[in-house]
Amino acid sequence: MQLKKIIKISFLLTFVIFILGSCGRGGDARKNSPDPKERVKKNLEEGRGFRLMDQVGKRRGNGNFEFASSNALWRASLDTIDFMPLASVNYSGGIIITDWYSTNEDGESIKISIRFLTNEVRADALDIKVFNKKCKMQSNCVVSEKSGNLILELKAKILKTAAIYKKTNVDKNFKPYVSNDPSSNK
Repeated sequence: MQLKKIIKISFLLTFVIFILGSCGRGGDARKNSPDPKERVKKNLEEGRGFRLMDQVGKRRGNGNFEFASSNALWRASLDTIDFMPLASVNYSGGIIITDWYSTNEDGESIKISIRFLTNEVRADALDIKVFNKKCKMQSNCVVSEKSGNLILELKAKILKTAAIYKKTNVDKNFKPYVSNDPSSNK
């Protein structure tokens, strides 16, 4: 009797956890049509859908997989700071850290840390920190976190470049949606 009760409770808890875990965030109602056929069409045209066949009888897919290179923010960040040596880059951890960089002999150098808070191209997606190191002699250095225009300029440049990459990627993946449904008149 006791074992059956434990099994029933375990099954019920597993079912509830599964149902609650499958709840996701909804899309932005201002940007998406309430008509499901229109949403499917838009997603497939932008390359975000799943198609087994592009057209009847033609298989799709060429086996090319894109990982970090498909993330517009990631690519834009690397392109923006490409003149600096990188100390640590971790796509899955969402962080880029440069090495100390200096263009002059006065003993002053900077280090940039970019942390990705989301993959979406928006202003609050990045946490950028700039550190300044001033050395009088090799062993006498002062490191401080910098604030101001450089962070704002870096963020603006990265977001602008990411928006261009994202638009280019959407245009590249656009494929007109052709419905095989005979009842569809669109």
